[in-house]
Amino acid sequence: MTSAGVADRVPTACGAPPPAALQPPDDDTLAALARALGHPSRLRILRLLAERQACVNREVVDELPLAQSTVSEHLRILRESGLVEVSDSGGRSTYCVSLVGLALLGAGVEALRLHASPVDEATSAPAVPSD
Repeated sequence: MTSAGVADRVPTACGAPPPAALQPPDDDTLAALARALGHPSRLRILRLLAERQACVNREVVDELPLAQSTVSEHLRILRESGLVEVSDSGGRSTYCVSLVGLALLGAGVEALRLHASPVDEATSAPAVPSD
């Protein structure tokens, strides 16, 4: 499966809240989301978009010590993963963080955490470490 297929499965409406009950993603989707975060510049871009609510490509380029083509490539990877959404208005592409994509990533990481937590046999709940 390609990363482009992942973005097709993540609903895109810039700033749309995630559904109340979000199932953890399948392994391919979680891996694509994690891969998209695998570069410090993409984390910086995601943080910048989160702080500003939305940016056009030029604003991202102005904030980072990267060439415009490099920023565009990072935005493409983030967009294909479903972590960033783009809307076109007046010939300008505006990018924003996908709240649904972030929630999907969070649901996947939380599912991993729950599987890794020791279980209290008496309650079948994750055991809470005592100090």
